[in-house]
Amino acid sequence: MAPNVSSTARSAASNPNLHRRFHNVASYVSELGGPNGRVIEKVLIANNGVAAVKAIRSIRRWAYEVFGNERAISFVVMATPEDLRANAEYIRMGDIIVDVPGGSNNNNYANVTLIVELARLHGVQAVWAGWGHASEKPALPNTLAKSDPPIQFIGPAGPPMYALGDKIGSTIIAQNAGVPCIAWNGAHVNAEYDKENGTLPEEAFAEACVTSATAASEAAAEIGFPIMIKASEGGGGKGIRMVDKEEDVQNAYRQVCGEVPGSPIFIMKLSSNSRHLEVQLLADEYGNAIALNGRDCSVQRRHQKIIEEGPPIAAAPDVWKQMEQAAVSLAKAVGYTNAGTVEYLYSEKDQKFYFLELNPRLQVEHPVTEMITRANLPAAQLQVAMGIPLYHIPEIRELYGKNRFEDSSDVASGKSKIDFSVAERVPAYGHCIAVRITAENAEAGFKPTSGGIQELNFRSTPNVWGYFSMDSSGSIHEFADSQFGHLFASGPTREQARRNMVLALKELSIRGDISTTVDYISKLIELEDFIDNDIDTGWLDRIIKDGGIKIADSSNQLQRSTSGAGYLNNDMLVVIGATVVAYDLCSGDEKTFLELLDRGQLPPLNLLKMVRDVELILDGVKYKLKCT
Repeated sequence: MAPNVSSTARSAASNPNLHRRFHNVASYVSELGGPNGRVIEKVLIANNGVAAVKAIRSIRRWAYEVFGNERAISFVVMATPEDLRANAEYIRMGDIIVDVPGGSNNNNYANVTLIVELARLHGVQAVWAGWGHASEKPALPNTLAKSDPPIQFIGPAGPPMYALGDKIGSTIIAQNAGVPCIAWNGAHVNAEYDKENGTLPEEAFAEACVTSATAASEAAAEIGFPIMIKASEGGGGKGIRMVDKEEDVQNAYRQVCGEVPGSPIFIMKLSSNSRHLEVQLLADEYGNAIALNGRDCSVQRRHQKIIEEGPPIAAAPDVWKQMEQAAVSLAKAVGYTNAGTVEYLYSEKDQKFYFLELNPRLQVEHPVTEMITRANLPAAQLQVAMGIPLYHIPEIRELYGKNRFEDSSDVASGKSKIDFSVAERVPAYGHCIAVRITAENAEAGFKPTSGGIQELNFRSTPNVWGYFSMDSSGSIHEFADSQFGHLFASGPTREQARRNMVLALKELSIRGDISTTVDYISKLIELEDFIDNDIDTGWLDRIIKDGGIKIADSSNQLQRSTSGAGYLNNDMLVVIGATVVAYDLCSGDEKTFLELLDRGQLPPLNLLKMVRDVELILDGVKYKLKCT
């Protein structure tokens, strides 16, 4: 009797293009690469932690699918003494390990000169910088391009990175490209972007900068309160202040200047009760640019993302399509290549969106997009760097309902091309929610912690996937990023994805010298507001200000606390900190007093004073306290 073969299996057998494999990278590029096709078989990873782990794993998975050999691409990794002592996972994954100086990232992962020297020394064909560190430094792609032979940067070229990496410049470019922008002090500026050099006219840029506290007051009055004062070179919660009344403007302006010295400053209208939605872009060097759906990153603490999810369901489908089209138009206007993210503020009330910025790099939350599109983004980045057009990247072809590969004759004749301006993308594959696992103490104002890890127990399931920068034998050192893991839960609906994440967080076991946000976030996503998707960018900060999260006495139901019990807000933290400082000062002076007596000297009486003036700075706010 003939075996029972499913129709899917028969289809796969009759169509070898579904699971086609190539002999090596050279044959792959030879057939699918465009006029600028280039072979890349050796890559320097100019990053560490979860970024390096994710890149290596993703590209090796792609290499196995396409070549049947996960080692078709070899990786050179940089290792500081601190990462070596921490037993970092990415170091064990690398093919070639290069010792680099320790300390802050200016000595290693953000040191452009060092990265370029290592790339040349080890003969790599490309450098992947991921996110953070040197990923947004235009000097890196510019210097690599001048090498002999040129070394490819897996990311955008220097000129568009320079233009878009600056918040002021990118907003000028966006508004001149027709992308909606919120009211800001440079809304009147018109300028033509120089694609070749990646620059705007100097006078136009200067016109959009706020250069004094007095000018800040004038701009704020014209825009209308509340406002945001932002440093163009800020990020990660630094160089940004919300101001809701005129008398606070000049002080906030000076604080922003002090946090990011030398950075240009601008002022924009604060869109209250808005969401943070972002569009994932991918573009090649032949003028093709597409949107790979997007993400909702509205759960933030002081402008730092805590939870991400996708696809964004807060925006109406027709409005979301406009947001994607605007993002693609912006990418084409500046000649952008590789992966990038356009961030928007979205007002659900009036269904309007406003440009925030274009991040010229891959985002840490990109696996959310991978899970709803099934596109391998680090691998797609590598293929774009190889000069392969978007319409020949297998996952992109599948995303538009095409075969992964076409016959060589169709590729050569151009029949395999896709017109992305009219082609429809397949619907998202369910919903995905992502949670960042960080070494922070949520009950102490999310203070970073460091130390060893004795146990890290996580098991992936069909619905939950995650990765970490170390295992149970590792540690978080003082120079490491506080994020050391990322979990992603999927489901056919948002609610099912949420439930899968709750269970995963409850089963995740981390023991060691560090504190983590796992328990806090597992409670956070069980709040009624989150379940109902009734959130915005200020939601978490309001919870923290109101006193955090508590469990109701009468049931297991989680509620937002309004009493402050169990949570230390900033004022309480400052009082406790000042008390400790004053105690240490008194104890030190008392010890000095006794030592002087032992030596037969007469100590000054002020050593025994019981009133101390203490000044502390917390989250950019200066506190003056008198302790007695």
